[in-house]
Amino acid sequence: MSKYTTIHPEISDEELIQRFQNDELPAYDLIVMRYKDQLLNFAFRFLGNYEEAEDIVQETFLRLFRKRHAYRQIAKFSTWIYTIAGNLAKTELRKRKRRKLISISDMGFDDKEYELEDEMADTERQVNSTMTDVIIQKAISELSPRFRQVIILRDIQELSYEEIGSILHIPLGTVKSRVNRARLKLQSKLKDIKLTA
Repeated sequence: MSKYTTIHPEISDEELIQRFQNDELPAYDLIVMRYKDQLLNFAFRFLGNYEEAEDIVQETFLRLFRKRHAYRQIAKFSTWIYTIAGNLAKTELRKRKRRKLISISDMGFDDKEYELEDEMADTERQVNSTMTDVIIQKAISELSPRFRQVIILRDIQELSYEEIGSILHIPLGTVKSRVNRARLKLQSKLKDIKLTA
């Protein structure tokens, strides 16, 4: 009888990683399926560059594969994997600063494949929606990394304040304060722009 059992799709992340730690490779595949889009969105919003975001996600899953036994169930699995991705993204930002490269693609203008799908046939609404997303992404990319990270985790990834605190290793009060300050900074950047829903 095979040591691999059928994995129910509703299984918790923590049980999945435990199975993966016991060398059940299908558990790893399911983790990747669950988290690849979330992590790609997070990394893209943080870095503003689709190719770099893809690299971050690939490296995150590679580290998960290699260091699966480092995970202990003292924290939620989602906290652990976001911490890995966040650290990689911050490292990439530091490299970018050293290179001092600024290109139009870093602001999201070249990444057509990451535009949000709009099922409405109205072309004008599609253009407005795309432009709105580009404007918001540009405003987010202009925030300092500490504000950018909390606003993405809270308002885009919709993580709880507690999870964000665990990921960033900062107190709950600091998380709430940074989220509020980040929102105020974004509002200030966007106040003169009429955004079309």
